[in-house]
Amino acid sequence: MARNVVVTGGGTGIGLEIARRFVEAGEQVVIVGRRRAVLEAAAVELGGSVTPLVCDLADPDEVEAALRVLPARIDVLVNNAGSRETGFGVGPHALLARWRGDFERNVLTAVLLTESVRDRLTPGEGRVVTISSIAALRGAGSFGAAKASLHAWNHFLAAQLGPSGITANIVAPGTVAGTEFFGPRLDEAEVSRRAARTLLGRIGETGEVAAAVCFLASPEAGFITGEILHCNGGELLGR
Repeated sequence: MARNVVVTGGGTGIGLEIARRFVEAGEQVVIVGRRRAVLEAAAVELGGSVTPLVCDLADPDEVEAALRVLPARIDVLVNNAGSRETGFGVGPHALLARWRGDFERNVLTAVLLTESVRDRLTPGEGRVVTISSIAALRGAGSFGAAKASLHAWNHFLAAQLGPSGITANIVAPGTVAGTEFFGPRLDEAEVSRRAARTLLGRIGETGEVAAAVCFLASPEAGFITGEILHCNGGELLGR
């Protein structure tokens, strides 16, 4: 029987590739994001049984409204939605906006939805996979701190869900091509610089992160929970 899969931030980049893998496996997929046009275009591209759901996951009112559309049973929840606050200014107000923005877009987007659908996760088979970042371990100001918060939360979540046979894990990518995250900063020189920091001499691809997510979401990964799976080509060794 097809599983019900929810992928946040499923309209572009890593999220789109994750959704594609599940669609190709014959699963029923809901992709969630803030931009209607992006989601609808992704749904057309993916084909299959894909439902686009427009929702600002940092807004509790919108999350509550989304519950009316989300499946009554959720087998796999992938918390991929997130972004980096790009507004820079001086003074405490600008600092607060940057830190609050990164926390809301990367932590609350995962926590609000996951906690809201906890009773819908399939006992004994449910999987929660959250996308973090190498920045959580390397350190990157407000963004790194927000992603590190997800690690602590995931430990708590795994303990809460474990008695029901539901797993909760993290995938922490390094530099990955084919996303909107870096924008024009990831030019040829920057790619070369970042590739040189890895043990493999290259940056990653969205499909490689998606494969890691699909493994953790698989029945074979049922005895893995509370873990961080690093996907960074050896740029930073796990700890």
